[in-house]
Amino acid sequence: MNSLKKKIHNSNLRKNRVRAKISGTPERPRLSARISNLHVSAQIIDDTTHQTIASVTTVGQKTAKGNLTEKATWVGNEIAKKAKANKVKQVAFDRGDKKYHGRIKALADAARAGGLEF
Repeated sequence: MNSLKKKIHNSNLRKNRVRAKISGTPERPRLSARISNLHVSAQIIDDTTHQTIASVTTVGQKTAKGNLTEKATWVGNEIAKKAKANKVKQVAFDRGDKKYHGRIKALADAARAGGLEF
């Protein structure tokens, strides 16, 4: 197994480990965070009905400027606003295969400051 395949394999193992413990319900949907090299996106998902309740991304946004940590903070604030509009207060945070550190933490802190509970 070459190094790239090993990284992808380990990433999938971490992601599946987190997803095995976290599932979105109508009372407490899942807040899924995704950070790429250029953009940040977040979705609030009800896994029982397979519906996306709210989503925010920095792709094509003029207001989301700065480095990725600042973009993650912006996404956290916006997803909290959309969650309030859809009457969602509690969520289960799905960090994917990332550590709860840096950009993921900035997104989560901004969402908490916006009124989400997790």
